[in-house]
Amino acid sequence: MNEFEWEELEAATENFSPWNLISKGSHGRVYRGILNNGKHVAIKKQSSGLQDSSKIENEARLLSSLHRNSCLVEFLGVGHDGSNNKLVVMEHMPNGTLHELLHSPAMPPPTWRKRVDIALQVANGVRLLHGSNPVPIVHRDIKSTNILLDSNWDAKLADFGLSVSLASDNDATLPAGTIGYLDPNYNTPCKLSTKIDVFSYGVVLLELISCREVMDVRRSPTSIVDWAVPLIKQGRFLEVCDKRTRLQPHLDRKNIICLLSLAARCVLPVESLRPSMGEIVATLEQSIRFPLTTVGFIRRAILNTTSSTAVVKKCRRIIVKKLVLMVTS
Repeated sequence: MNEFEWEELEAATENFSPWNLISKGSHGRVYRGILNNGKHVAIKKQSSGLQDSSKIENEARLLSSLHRNSCLVEFLGVGHDGSNNKLVVMEHMPNGTLHELLHSPAMPPPTWRKRVDIALQVANGVRLLHGSNPVPIVHRDIKSTNILLDSNWDAKLADFGLSVSLASDNDATLPAGTIGYLDPNYNTPCKLSTKIDVFSYGVVLLELISCREVMDVRRSPTSIVDWAVPLIKQGRFLEVCDKRTRLQPHLDRKNIICLLSLAARCVLPVESLRPSMGEIVATLEQSIRFPLTTVGFIRRAILNTTSSTAVVKKCRRIIVKKLVLMVTS
């Protein structure tokens, strides 16, 4: 584990200046910084006055045990302040959080294809945790504010302060998470399982497609799950969609139906009926097997065929019809 000197981290953040504060939570504050080698980083520091450092200690321990992966925020090392409290140093994600992308009025809404890409990137990150050796890891706080965007607008899972391994001593681990994303079944320590992450991921999918806040007291129902799932069951998929993003009826509809159907399965009350993260990844990969740009290119090539014989025209119509069916089935 790489160890950073306190003086370097202090200089990198200009003495942890409020101007460099990226975010703050109940367990710590995250600051942007520039190391001596010019690398831009994010540094998580325990909040002032907080005595319990277990969440940051846990995050450092867990991140150091994981192999580097493009779907998880990169862990660079640790440092210690003057009171010997641990700091976590990670890569800086310059484009903020998924929550900001979806809900900030200043941000243009993502395309439908970009939403599918983000859904797959996050799913791959969670699958990596669930497939961790020797024991699966449960994130326990999957939500849009814990999904960060890099310089290419690719999504990475972050904030592992509440994460735990599925070890035998977890009978003493109290349930934790964020209201709205938290699995209602996770109400006792013995209920800990990878399926609570699946539930939270399903809520993120609903948020990703609708751009509705997960808990919105101005609306009825307040919960995004209670609002969206009945509409999905009735086949009213388009009513759940973000109205700001233009829809290409044949091509985008396939991806939207895939995401919303998957989300409805993820938030099923019966845990055993929820898909695994491996199944979720496979479903999403199947959904984007025929990229929209490729299908569009093929379709245009067929339509632009110069021959005008009746046989070729008929074949052209059949092929176009099959292409449309292929991406909407």
